Amino acid sequence: GYWDYLIGPGKAIDTNKYYVISVDSLVNLNARDPNVVTTGPASINPDTGKPYGMSFPLVAIRDFVNVQKALADSLGIGRFHAVIGASMGGLQSYEWAASYPEMVERLVPVIAAADAGPWLTAWLNVWASPILVDPNWNKGDYYGRTEPVEGLKSALKIVSLHANHWLWAEKAVGPAWAVEGRDPMAGYDNKFKIEAVLEAAGAARAAVSDANHFLYLVKANQTFVPGGGKTAADGLKKIRARTLMLYAPGDQVFAADWVRATADAIRANGVEVETAEIAGNFGHLNGVLALKPHEARIAGFLAR
Repeated sequence: GYWDYLIGPGKAIDTNKYYVISVDSLVNLNARDPNVVTTGPASINPDTGKPYGMSFPLVAIRDFVNVQKALADSLGIGRFHAVIGASMGGLQSYEWAASYPEMVERLVPVIAAADAGPWLTAWLNVWASPILVDPNWNKGDYYGRTEPVEGLKSALKIVSLHANHWLWAEKAVGPAWAVEGRDPMAGYDNKFKIEAVLEAAGAARAAVSDANHFLYLVKANQTFVPGGGKTAADGLKKIRARTLMLYAPGDQVFAADWVRATADAIRANGVEVETAEIAGNFGHLNGVLALKPHEARIAGFLAR
């Protein structure tokens, strides 16, 4: 529901005008959330009666979209007015427009470039590292045993920091101590507020997440190439949908230069591409938290 301020009656994505379809993906991170319906390593393998673990096949962003395509087919939907998504959802929107160009009229990728490149690939490896070194991970065979909770908490702490921006740390958190009167120099366990905030965020997300699902999502993002092409440029040539790309200049996950390069690649194929910057102090998360100033732009783009 992080886009509830954009989706609904009279809002930018006006549900008085449009039907909105939103589905869980394969290997959804929040495998332990009762509201999530997903299939992945934590799911029960009907052949064994036990969780798949790492025997679950590796999946790609294209697999996520093909599941969505099967849903669309089952509903008798042959064309979408628009496909919209943020971050990994943005990757899925590129995949939709590249793999099924005849079905997508408009494309709105938010805080997403079409190529992870070696820098983000390396960062994704850093995200995964705490899980891999947690002895309880046990090469993914931890179901029914002590789970790699500490590794998962640390992984999600890294994600929370990487997805944000130093302006958020300065303005929203500041240099305060975690506990008033407990100077970090008075004892090693005494922390700064920013440390406590990140640890709390990691712990909260870990409570409904699964470590193996996290690793599978890392691999899916690292290996993304739109449209089944050998390169992102090849895949982007298949896109025909009018495109609106929203990006954050301070994004430290999908850097602004990469997004602009993606826009140029789509535009080079004769496709109409509009871009706009998302202002705010939240880095990558501006695409989740700070889109309200773009309501009219999004509504106008969907209406054209």
